Amino acid sequence: MTGGTLAVTRDVNNHSTYKRRLEALGFHDVTITDCDSDALNFKIRDLRPKLLMMDAEFYECCTPYMMGTLKKMFPKVKMAAVCIGHYPEEYAMNFIFNGIKSYATSYDGFDVLYRAQEKIGRGEEYVSPAVLERIEIRKELPPPAANISERYMQMIQLCCCGYTDNEVGKTMKISKGSVENYKTRIFTALNIRNCIELIRAALTLGLIKLEQLYFYPKGLTLNPKPDKKLLKMSKEKRAMSKEQVRNNKEIIRRIYVNQN
Repeated sequence: MTGGTLAVTRDVNNHSTYKRRLEALGFHDVTITDCDSDALNFKIRDLRPKLLMMDAEFYECCTPYMMGTLKKMFPKVKMAAVCIGHYPEEYAMNFIFNGIKSYATSYDGFDVLYRAQEKIGRGEEYVSPAVLERIEIRKELPPPAANISERYMQMIQLCCCGYTDNEVGKTMKISKGSVENYKTRIFTALNIRNCIELIRAALTLGLIKLEQLYFYPKGLTLNPKPDKKLLKMSKEKRAMSKEQVRNNKEIIRRIYVNQN
């Protein structure tokens, strides 16, 4: 099949349908597989396809990374990600960042998807408009949409250091409801969605420094190494206990024998 098309999807029940659809769109020597990991690597080496098309959901959110790895292993194979359904643009743009030049989705409409696949089959590149828009937005981290007050800065520091909502509330002496309100305002101001993105935004925008991140839970105690003498005494005590157990078993055995 050298020079053909290898399509990778876990939708085994529709493999034959998928193959007929690709052949109708002009793809030649189509092979459909659900192999993954090493088995997929062997299949690529064996078939030596010109084009590899993988379902965007094949490895869930890790598909962009896994396809990027395949691209490094097989740089001469053209690769494209295709999604029958909706794959979040936030994930989908990572296909492009990982060296996969084409991404098409039925979320844009099946007519658009089929035209996109035809272009990919001709060796052209295609990226969904929604993903292109997301990439453009993410080229540069947007500045804060509002001023960050000193009180907000304190919460940012605590959240970035892994404090839970309850710990933040106790530290700042505010209610859990106030903590949630503060976090909502901070997320809105920084155009982010969660505390993981908060760390990235805070570091990128210079709101905190790397050396200010201390991931130490409250009440952490670092126990000293046990004294060697105590360890030795403990081992001796355990040995004596085992010996005592053996003696007790022997005494019980003798009593049982004498009674019978």
